[in-house]
Amino acid sequence: MSFEKITDQMISEVYNLLAQIDNPDDIKIFLDDLCTNKEVEQMAQRIAAAKLLTQGNTYNQVIEKTDISSATLSRVSRCVKYGKGYKKFIK
Repeated sequence: MSFEKITDQMISEVYNLLAQIDNPDDIKIFLDDLCTNKEVEQMAQRIAAAKLLTQGNTYNQVIEKTDISSATLSRVSRCVKYGKGYKKFIK
């Protein structure tokens, strides 16, 4: 059995498929197939942490409210400060 290397084209296909989905129920169906429950939970936790950071909560408050690890929170914080995605989609 041979496996393909993960290519930029394959990753682009994920983005394109997600962009085609236009309602939350279909996104849930797709993510249920694509991700484990834990992966979806981790994404939800990161979004919650980003919201809390943008609302002015401290690291300790965010950790207390979300149970996120300090390493993951540090990454989320960098993305909130310097990235584009959280700024664009989290109000």
